[in-house]
Amino acid sequence: MGIGIRDSGFAIARSSVTPKSAAGVLVSRFGKTRFSESPIANPQSPPKGFTLIELMAVILLLALAMSAVTFSFSKSLHSARVTAASRDLVAALRYTRGQAIVKGKQQVLLLNLDSNTYTAPGKSSVALPKDMTLRLTTAEQELTGSNSGGIRFFADGSSTGGHISVLMDRREWRINVAWLTGDIALDEHPE
Repeated sequence: MGIGIRDSGFAIARSSVTPKSAAGVLVSRFGKTRFSESPIANPQSPPKGFTLIELMAVILLLALAMSAVTFSFSKSLHSARVTAASRDLVAALRYTRGQAIVKGKQQVLLLNLDSNTYTAPGKSSVALPKDMTLRLTTAEQELTGSNSGGIRFFADGSSTGGHISVLMDRREWRINVAWLTGDIALDEHPE
């Protein structure tokens, strides 16, 4: 048994220059041959890249997805504006009730439906955005005009009761005021 060089099947390149034959065969220094890629395109391989129709289809799908996201976002933004205005109105009602209890005398939150404004006692008038509408259901003695009225709170915390609706498009946010307890609750009712 002698010591010999075992051929692993791998060619080791000792120099950066490798001789080429005309048929695209690389010959290593140890006599092994390897086949290289031919510079001529293989007619059976599929073409690389995308067609114009494929690119247009992808762009169209992206545009549809972006428009759906934008529509959803704008709808959420409108809903958030109405919810914020409704919560501000709830805060004004609770402030009015608190003032009635603290001062020991009746206090009224006034609403003007023509101008979409409300006024808490001792505060300036607050206007809702133009695309929102107020609707008031209250006791008859609390109506101050054909499109104005209020909800009265008494020193013990009770009230004349009723509800105020904040409307936008086809959605309604209703603020209920209990007459016996004066409790104020915001309830959203999609139509």
